[in-house]
Amino acid sequence: MAGVVVYMSTVSSNMAIKQQQTKIKNILESKKVPYTEVDISASEDDKKKMRAIAENETALPPQIANGDSYCGNFEAFDEAVECEVLEKFLKL
Repeated sequence: MAGVVVYMSTVSSNMAIKQQQTKIKNILESKKVPYTEVDISASEDDKKKMRAIAENETALPPQIANGDSYCGNFEAFDEAVECEVLEKFLKL
């Protein structure tokens, strides 16, 4: 899978995770950054891949990668936006 990948869950009951996922999608769309959304709740393999890329067996969504290269979690994404280094963070 090439390009920006956002690992998320459509069945999370955690409001913070839902808000984080929405913020990531809104920012990427507003900046016209193409991305692929991967719903880890639909596939155990996708959840394992997300955790392998993040090198964290307990990682929760949202997690962001560029292909198989890990970019970071929501906090790192948010900081990249604040510091205006989003393209560098996303490895574009």
